[in-house]
Amino acid sequence: MTVHVLETEGQVCPFPLVEAKRAIAGIPSGDQLRIDFDCTQATDSLPRWAADEGYPVTAFDRTGDASWTITVQKP
Repeated sequence: MTVHVLETEGQVCPFPLVEAKRAIAGIPSGDQLRIDFDCTQATDSLPRWAADEGYPVTAFDRTGDASWTITVQKP
């Protein structure tokens, strides 16, 4: 299993979600996508998108005052 990293710090919503959708489409099943972001709205939109699409969230951590990382697995 490979963890692919998507850096979206500095991007305003909805771009972290748009980029995540594009990135996960290009990775093999079983791999994970780690999305680093600093858009507060994405703390809701990214987990909701993962749940809606059936992507398990394997990690979701706050990494700073206004930054987070979420890791989802492509089934």
